[in-house]
Amino acid sequence: MLRNLFSIETLIPFLLRLPCVLIAISVHESAHGLAAEKMGDPTARLSGRITMNPLKHFDLWGTLCLVFFGFGWANPVPINARNFKEPKKGMALSALAGPVSNLLLALTGVLLYRITMKIFLLTGVLVAEGASLYFAITGFRQTLTNVFLDFEYIFISLNVGYAVFNMIPCPPLDGSRIFLFFLPEETYFKIMRYERYIMIAFFALLYIGLLDKPLSIACGGVEIALEWLVDRIPFLRI
Repeated sequence: MLRNLFSIETLIPFLLRLPCVLIAISVHESAHGLAAEKMGDPTARLSGRITMNPLKHFDLWGTLCLVFFGFGWANPVPINARNFKEPKKGMALSALAGPVSNLLLALTGVLLYRITMKIFLLTGVLVAEGASLYFAITGFRQTLTNVFLDFEYIFISLNVGYAVFNMIPCPPLDGSRIFLFFLPEETYFKIMRYERYIMIAFFALLYIGLLDKPLSIACGGVEIALEWLVDRIPFLRI
């Protein structure tokens, strides 16, 4: 069992996921802070949280979940709603900025993946036969090329997973701040009283696997949508 855990097949995906996670959480949390700052709240900036230094955003369990399962969280950026002219709107928009930033990263990843594939086809690294693609190289060069493509794919899927997970309308995830924006203030504050209990129930559902299929379907749909967008660029179609 230990041999399988530390095998090359297990170790390489883990090592590839780690930088993807660090980029995803740093951009996500910085986007929250930047959005809040644009709307009048400098708390994140003053706390040193608008940064690409992942140690500033690190949450042990959330990062481990991201690395191993593709869904997780970071240490939340501090936001003071009192600094917003419209607190509910400010909280909703600053919350939305995080998932949107990950979707933009995922879209960038799809663009880079397609460009990479085009370069490999033009240089003869890959050969197209009908609807299939084959490597025209072997040995170490093929392994290195596979690792590079795997990194791009992991970067895309992890950012999509992070965005989708955080859009779930359950406290304390970003989606709850967006969802609560559409509720009357009285209902909003009633729900917020039970935030901790809702969170425990949510993670219990996640732990027993009841959310696995819905999350997988949602992530697949988002990835298809991103592929469709990139397909609108004629020279990137494969």
